[in-house]
Amino acid sequence: MSNLEITFVLNGERVKVVTAPDALLVDLLRDTLGLTGTKVGCREGECGACTVLLDGKPVNSCLLPAVKAAGRSVTTIEGLAAADGTLHPLQEAFTEEGAAQCGFCTPGMILNAKALLDANPHPQEGEIRQALSGVLCRCTGYGKIVAAVKTASQSRK
Repeated sequence: MSNLEITFVLNGERVKVVTAPDALLVDLLRDTLGLTGTKVGCREGECGACTVLLDGKPVNSCLLPAVKAAGRSVTTIEGLAAADGTLHPLQEAFTEEGAAQCGFCTPGMILNAKALLDANPHPQEGEIRQALSGVLCRCTGYGKIVAAVKTASQSRK
C-alpha cells in the first residue's frame, strides 16, 4: 500500500500530512504530529483516553482511520487553550475543582465535556454523567470531574 496525502484542519490550522492508508488517527496525532495530549489506552475504543473532536463530535481516535479526517476538523486537547496560553474554561475548571489526579483520562474527559457544553451550555448532572460515560477514570470516582463540568457551565452564563 502506498501512502496517502491528506489535508484537514487541526486545532484551527490547516495541515497536510502523508500517512499510511491503515494508520489510525491517534498514531498520526501522536507520532507524526507530536500531539501527545491524545492518550493511547486500550486501542479498543473502551477507555476514551484517545478522544478527540471530529467536526465537534467526540470520537475514539484509536478506532478511526487517519484518512477519515481528510477534509474535516479535528480538535485535540492542545487546541483548547488560546494561542497566548490562556486555558479554556473547562481546563480552568478542572484545575479549580481538582478534577485531575494522574491526568491520563483528563484530555478525553475535557473534550467530551466540551462537546456537551457546545450542544447544551447548561446541562443537568445526569446529562454530564452521560456525556462522560465513555471515558474511564481509575483515580477520582468522577465526583470532581462532574463538578468541574458544572463549574465550566456556570461560567458560560
